Amino acid sequence: MSSVTESATQLGAENVLRVGSPAPSIKVEDWLRGQPVTKFEPGKVYIIDFWATWCGACIASMPKLVSLQRKYRSNGVEVVGIAANEKASAADEARASLDAWLTKSLPNLNFPIAFDYAGEMSKLWMDPSFSVEIPSSFVVDRDGRLAFIGDPTKLDNVLPKVLNGSWAGSDEAEALDAERINKGQRVKREEALVKPIFARLRAAMNSKDWAAAVSAVEEALAARPDEVELRGLHAELLLYKIRDVPAGLAVLRELVRDAIGKKRVVWMYVAIRELFDPAKDYSGFPHAERFAMGKDLCEKILAANPPQDSELAKFLSYGPVAQYYYETGEKDRAIELVEVMLKWLDAAPIPDKAKRDQVQRSLQALASYRGEKLS
Repeated sequence: MSSVTESATQLGAENVLRVGSPAPSIKVEDWLRGQPVTKFEPGKVYIIDFWATWCGACIASMPKLVSLQRKYRSNGVEVVGIAANEKASAADEARASLDAWLTKSLPNLNFPIAFDYAGEMSKLWMDPSFSVEIPSSFVVDRDGRLAFIGDPTKLDNVLPKVLNGSWAGSDEAEALDAERINKGQRVKREEALVKPIFARLRAAMNSKDWAAAVSAVEEALAARPDEVELRGLHAELLLYKIRDVPAGLAVLRELVRDAIGKKRVVWMYVAIRELFDPAKDYSGFPHAERFAMGKDLCEKILAANPPQDSELAKFLSYGPVAQYYYETGEKDRAIELVEVMLKWLDAAPIPDKAKRDQVQRSLQALASYRGEKLS
């Protein structure tokens, strides 16, 4: 899932949106698809899904929402998509981009899509519920109360129970609700702590002050030790910017060890990216250790059978994994892996720009492995 870093208003416990709370109102600027939903009709169940076109997990969840709408429409279920986090310099630009994306990527859409560039829906729904990531789904029951708030991948389990009346008041519903609120409160506290640190990190990266960047990353990691992208950046700065190989190797060894121990494909992707990126200069990096760590990671990545929301990390890992095989002399294996990645990318539910960039890099690698010049 993708983080939404808008600051929540400080809320008293009585104002927190939770399971059993009356559903807030729908306040949007425009409806780009389907019939507008202006109120919650008694007897119907609504899934209000917050998403964005830049969010890979959101895009991956869209076919599931289409399927749920088709399956449960006769049971009085209505899915509503809320595009409340589109990134653009102006509302008109965001609206046009979203409309074009919907036309190209979701021709079989069977539920309404609302556009909210001003962020009123986030203020009404996301912030008061301590929902800190998208995609995020809110299920409104037949009485107009919130029955579930959370990851849309859980809807297959939750929705049938909401419909048959066994969900409300259940231990499972209460536990998930408490877990979300506790996580959201923790994340908000962390965000308040690291916001000035990230500002210093951005400034240091922009000015190429690598020592200051390392200092900021280490300060951020003290608050967020399990932020894998920060850990990858830490290793990259030490190894390839400051060229402090002993310190960078210590950081990277720990990252590789944790990635394999956690059996998390996303972590392994970040780690293998630091070891086999054709754009990086590996002079001074101990050759034997680089290939030993690469071998362990490549074997684990290729053997992984991740859930749908981790497929992106697995297949993007095929780029550096292919580079490992190419450098070990297995050129045919490298070509095969890039071809598999390109085939996956062709139908992958990921944002268009990210897809174009990755396809271009993959085609360049494929041409290199074949000894060809990319036209």
